[in-house]
Order: sequence, then C-alpha cells, then structure tokens
Amino acid sequence: MNTKLFLLCLLYIGFTINMSAKDYIITDYGVHSDSTQISTSIIQSIINKAEAEGGGTIVIPKGTYLSGALFFKPNTKLRLEAGAVLKGVDDITHYPLIPSRMEGKNIYYYAALVNAYYVDGFEISGPGTINGNGQKFWSKFWTHRDSMNRMNKPWTNLEVHRPRLVFVWGCDSVKFSGSRFCNSGYWTIHLFQCNNILIENCDIRSPYKAPSTDGIDLDVCSDAIIRNCYIAVDDDAVCIKGGKGPLAHKQKENGSVENILIENCSFGHAHGTLTMGSESIHARNIIMRNCKVNNNCSLLRLKMRPDTYQIYENITIENITGVCGSIIAMAPWKQFYNMENTKVSPKGIVRNITIKRLKVKCNELGTLNGNSNDSVDNIILKEIDATVKKMGLNTKYKNVKLENVKINNIILEHDLQKHDSSCTDKKNI
Repeated sequence: MNTKLFLLCLLYIGFTINMSAKDYIITDYGVHSDSTQISTSIIQSIINKAEAEGGGTIVIPKGTYLSGALFFKPNTKLRLEAGAVLKGVDDITHYPLIPSRMEGKNIYYYAALVNAYYVDGFEISGPGTINGNGQKFWSKFWTHRDSMNRMNKPWTNLEVHRPRLVFVWGCDSVKFSGSRFCNSGYWTIHLFQCNNILIENCDIRSPYKAPSTDGIDLDVCSDAIIRNCYIAVDDDAVCIKGGKGPLAHKQKENGSVENILIENCSFGHAHGTLTMGSESIHARNIIMRNCKVNNNCSLLRLKMRPDTYQIYENITIENITGVCGSIIAMAPWKQFYNMENTKVSPKGIVRNITIKRLKVKCNELGTLNGNSNDSVDNIILKEIDATVKKMGLNTKYKNVKLENVKINNIILEHDLQKHDSSCTDKKNI
C-alpha cells in the first residue's frame, strides 16, 4: 500500500470512529434536573451502557444534577454543557472506599466525584461545572483539627474523610478543556500514573478556609501541558507529587514527574503557585512561563522532606508578572514525618533551577534553606525587576547566583565568595 493510500485509510478509520461515538444525554435516560435528587445510580448506568455499546460521551445538559462517585469506563468521556452543574453529595457514604492513592501512598481511600481508572483518552470538556459541594467536609476538618490541637494530640489530613473532585489513575492521553472545577472536599484534580496530559482553558477554584483543596496534583505523571487556566485554591495551585517515605524511591508505585509545561495561566490565592512536594521523590524538566499571579505565596515552593530522598532538577520559571509573597521558598517540610523504622539518612538534591524575566511585587525574594543533608547547585535568578518589602535573599548555599536582579531600583549581586546570606548592591544608574 502506498503512503498516500495508507494515510487516507487512517483518516477514514478516524472519521468512522468519530462518527460512531455517541452522545448520551443524561436527561434522555430519566435523569431530572433536580438539585435535591441523588442521581448516582442512573448516571452510572448510562456510563455502563455507553461502554457496552462501544463508547461515547456522557453529556450533562443545563441544570444541576446531584451525584455521588461516578466511575468512567473505557471509551467514555464527559461533557458539561453551558449551565450544567454536576454537584457532589456532601455525605461520604456516597463515595465508596476503594484502592486509591493519597499523600504519596497507595491505600484504600474514598472515591472522588469523577473517577477514571485506566481509561485512555479520557476527557472532560464543555463550559459547565463540576462542584464538589465541599462546605460540610471543610467544616468537619476544621472542627476535628481544632479539637485535636486543644487536646495536644497529633492529627493527619486523612482522619476526616473527604472526597476529591476528580481522580484519574493510569490513563494516557487525558484532556480537560474549558470546564469549571470548584469547591472540592479535598484535592481538586489528581492525576496518578498518567501520561500525555492536556489541561486547558479551565477554571479551578475553592474559597479561603477550604483545606487541602490543591488545584492540580501531578503524581508520577509525564508529558503534561497546563495552559490558559485560572487557579485559586486554599492549598497549592499546581503540585508535583510522586511518593514519600525513606523507601519511596525504591517502591514501584512511585516515580518521577517530568516534562511539564505550565503556560499562560493566572493564579489567585494559594499556598504555593508551583510546589514540589510534600510527597515528591523526583521532579525534573518543568517549565512555568508567561503567567500572571495575584497572591501572597511563593512562585516556586520546594518542600524538603527529611524522611524522603528527593531530587528537584531542571526547573525554569520565566516571564511572570503580578503580585506574590516571594519568588522562591525552599524549607524543611516535617508534616507527618515518619522514618518507618529504617536507619537510612535521606537527603534532597536541588539543582539547575532558573528563574528569569520577572516583574513582580512581593514581600521578599525568598529563602533557600533545606535540611542538613540537602544540597543545592546552580540556582540562578536573573533579569528580575521586583518591588519588595524586605531586601536580600536568605540562603546558606553558595551555588546561588543573581544576575541583573533589580530590587526596589537597586541591583543586587549575591556574594558567592563569602558563602553566606549577604548581598552586595550597586546603585542602578
């Protein structure tokens, strides 16, 4: 077969597959737009029907539809029409306890509102909304945390059972486009062991005092693009995960997050705009560029776990404008520290970090101070114009370089020879 004929055959096959893919509009199958009526079982039956008939798109039309956990099957997708709201039930009994992944461990945990396990080509599209209805879960969390603190007892994030909004496990060619994701009970979008990811033109948000509502968690994922999104949440906006614990780097379920591009996004309130951790063993080849910020957190946050071997490398932040808390924050992260009865001495490696072409207002440049075993090499801040409240860069590492960094109209140059946190300045002429 010649090349031209082969390509025409491929085109025909793709066209016929597209033509055979069916839309399953949930109201055609007895689902009513009644925000008080729980429709989990009937929506799930429509998903199952679509799979049995060769696949198709589950369409949520205009209206509000209340549901517990939904499980998408091979060859099924989700589309939310304008004015459509898929709203989560605020009772954890509607989210079954199943094999899952939370906080860097493979465990049994409660299903998300939207779940896709090994569904290659899974998509969520359309201008509608997935609303986690998380207020009751948030209130329970704060009540429990405050009670434990008053009794001076330890607590964890998992003790109050809360569902995520979207959990996708083991899927290739994942696409989220144009939709709104809000008010998750826990993390908003969590992707685990996925490759070839596109998240574009999405609005991802939760209000203040909505604990642990990370915007996007990339957990052992590769080749992802996040672009033209707005993210404002009460935790990390984009968070790089991959495993935690002194033996995490040897466990097959864990791994690196690599080849990530974040571009043309806007970020509102968050705990970190781009965060490495708090469950991460290897993050590399990550770019965040051409973004706007309006928050009081760091652009790049590096959580250094003393109980986990970590490598953060080849990270570039460039062309960022707006208001932030700091440009970089590297510090020990000891929340839920656990050496798991081992005698190893984990260390962290941070290398090849470039932050350039920024015009921002912030509290300070930031801090670079990790655990005693951590090493830092080739950190460059350059071509930065910042208005800050506090001068200087707080760091104990010598391999940190400032090039043409203008702070409050003063050029700063880090004194590498002295190996301390002092900076020299030159008047800007």
